[in-house]
Amino acid sequence: MNEPNHQSKFPGSALTRRDMLATGAVAGGAILLGARAVAQQALHPDHQHPAAEPLRPDQGPVPPGEALRDYTPVVVPNGWTLPYKVVGGVKVFHLVVEEVEHEFAPGLKATCWGYNGGVHGPVIEAVEGDRVRIFVTNRLVAPTTVHWHGVLLPSGMDGVGGLSQRAIQPGETFVYEFPLLQHGTLMYHSHHDEMTQMGLGLTGMFIIHPRQPKVPRPDRDFALLLHEWRIEPGASRPDPNEMVNFNVLTINAKCFPGTRPLVVKRGDRVRIRIGNLGAMSHHPIHLHGYSFTITATDGGAIPEAGRWPETTVLVPVGSTRTIEFTADNPGDWAMHCHMTHHVMNQMGEGLPNMIGVDTRGLDTQIRSLLPEYMSMGQAGMGDMTDMQMAVPTNSIPMVGGIGPYGEITMGGMFTILKVREHLSNYDEDPGWYQTPPGTLASRATDEALRAAGIAGDGSGAPGPPDGTLRSHKLPPP
Repeated sequence: MNEPNHQSKFPGSALTRRDMLATGAVAGGAILLGARAVAQQALHPDHQHPAAEPLRPDQGPVPPGEALRDYTPVVVPNGWTLPYKVVGGVKVFHLVVEEVEHEFAPGLKATCWGYNGGVHGPVIEAVEGDRVRIFVTNRLVAPTTVHWHGVLLPSGMDGVGGLSQRAIQPGETFVYEFPLLQHGTLMYHSHHDEMTQMGLGLTGMFIIHPRQPKVPRPDRDFALLLHEWRIEPGASRPDPNEMVNFNVLTINAKCFPGTRPLVVKRGDRVRIRIGNLGAMSHHPIHLHGYSFTITATDGGAIPEAGRWPETTVLVPVGSTRTIEFTADNPGDWAMHCHMTHHVMNQMGEGLPNMIGVDTRGLDTQIRSLLPEYMSMGQAGMGDMTDMQMAVPTNSIPMVGGIGPYGEITMGGMFTILKVREHLSNYDEDPGWYQTPPGTLASRATDEALRAAGIAGDGSGAPGPPDGTLRSHKLPPP
């Protein structure tokens, strides 16, 4: 029988996918390799990185990849990377599926389902050519499985309950084992009662670095997982039955102002991997201050000829997108979903449209019955934080917090890229950007208005030429 034509080989190696599926990895001792060992990365102003060990045609199975030697470890804001140990040349990981108490932002907690004590699950990080063995212990009250989303592997390791394996019953531990035949930004999640289990948080990212990268390594390599939840104000659990009206939108299971910033040094090569395992919504993620290149999907690297510059990347449900750029523009730069309701927290439904309503005298009359009543929304939601209104227990205001120049009227799927000329380390928030003189938008002075011939009250400003805004009428038939 002829061999199928998809026996792709690793560059410079005689190993085919079939070889890798059939063989184990080289023998080795049991070595614990935790994320903390590589968490404090050095700053790389000259972009000098140790080269990955090359694969030789006569080498056979490759040794397990090592952080810093073979790859730049990913940074997981508000999250962490799962440690492993090497046993007999195989990287061994352990996931524990369990109920967890999770904080989405200060003031908002919920009982979710997660891995190893958190939501989302820790990032699994390995290298193309590694063989991995992943133990999964089920501490839930329900059966579960783990599907390795986008990973090329044997059918029996795919993790679809009832189709490719028996579901993992409460109290059981299953083991998955397979070689990593590709590199890229992939994911993992429950594939048993998905609506419930993914809706409660059983998701994570699986990063596989190239054994022999063809491009320089990034200095900062971020992993961001998008998700959406329905948490009623005052409720203690997300509602996994919701299909449309999600009201908590998160990056790495945090909504703004609970999202940690992405801290980089000017001149750094930056890679941001974005995955979406929410239930229903695609997310156009927009980065201020930069254009970038979309370099990969969960299907692999995009050929150079197929790439183009962007400022917004659409991340569909069940997909990943990877973007890259050089951090050459210092500042505090917003990064957020451009669906406007996705940058609000626990936004209510069925609210009357109060825009333009004259409420003078109304508050006084209603306060005779409700002493704490306050009309709002006549000019939008921009002053919600300043109002300091009481909110129900275990809920948060619809928009975020106070920035260096006032209220940041954003919430939900929003974070900040902080680019600095000088950094002592990447682990601390460097604070707010100090804007250089002459580069800050500010109130125009009377002198500046006079010099430009501009009326401060807006009179005399250009308007549309006659007829340009008139609706079109079809000609007679």
